[in-house]
Amino acid sequence: MEERKWEELNKDILVNVLGRVGMESLLLDVPYVCKSWYKASREPQCWENLIFPTYIKSDDIMEEDCPDRAFAERLAVNYQENLSVTAFLKFIVNRSCGRTTIIKLPNYCTEEALDYVANECPRLKVLHVGAFNMSIEDIIQKFIIKWKSLEMMRMGKLHMEEVLPQIGLHCNNFIWLSAPYTYIRKDEASAIVTSLPKLKYLDLHNASFEKETLVMILKGCKKLVHLDIRNCWGFHGVDAEILELASHIPTFMYEGSIILPFYDKVNERTMFMV
Repeated sequence: MEERKWEELNKDILVNVLGRVGMESLLLDVPYVCKSWYKASREPQCWENLIFPTYIKSDDIMEEDCPDRAFAERLAVNYQENLSVTAFLKFIVNRSCGRTTIIKLPNYCTEEALDYVANECPRLKVLHVGAFNMSIEDIIQKFIIKWKSLEMMRMGKLHMEEVLPQIGLHCNNFIWLSAPYTYIRKDEASAIVTSLPKLKYLDLHNASFEKETLVMILKGCKKLVHLDIRNCWGFHGVDAEILELASHIPTFMYEGSIILPFYDKVNERTMFMV
């Protein structure tokens, strides 16, 4: 039987495969295989899921063994050494032609870049704000109105009480919130409960909060099917009251929670930095 060549693979199948290989390979490897692969790699369907590396510029990387270093160095060689985070994000988002449904923002994302994402990604369903993006957390709430299809978001604690009401107002299909490594006060818990009545999945692993805050969430989020509070700080384990309040949640993950000896003596800023 005659062997078929990769370059003769059905275009629809090839595009489906290439959309799963990851941004680095899709941008810097696939286009150089052959002409048919180059053409397929430019199809918007390949760019629906945009998982940006944490770091775009090698100068921003402190750890020598950081997995993003090789990608950043290849970008500098293939494009230009002073390639900015904003320019690269626009370049990639533009390839999707408005089809992007999932995006994980790189560190040091700018307001200009976020504005571009808001205007060019109207179909967005999943948004991962990323770390070291506190500048855009200040203003992200004003862009939520443009993502009416948003279903899932991972964010930090900053301005949660401003962002979540906007999600509740404009994103009718929102069901999943992740805010690990954050400090959840009663204000943030109240925003979660009152703004997200349809919430089904809540990920707060490694977060810091008191038992009263957790009780508020358990009493208010009636539709939860998944709650992750593993390795949290601020209360000493899960007791009978919490287990009873969480009995309606099929997946309740709580191992490793502890209360720090000095918890009552530290302020919010200190706890957030621990």
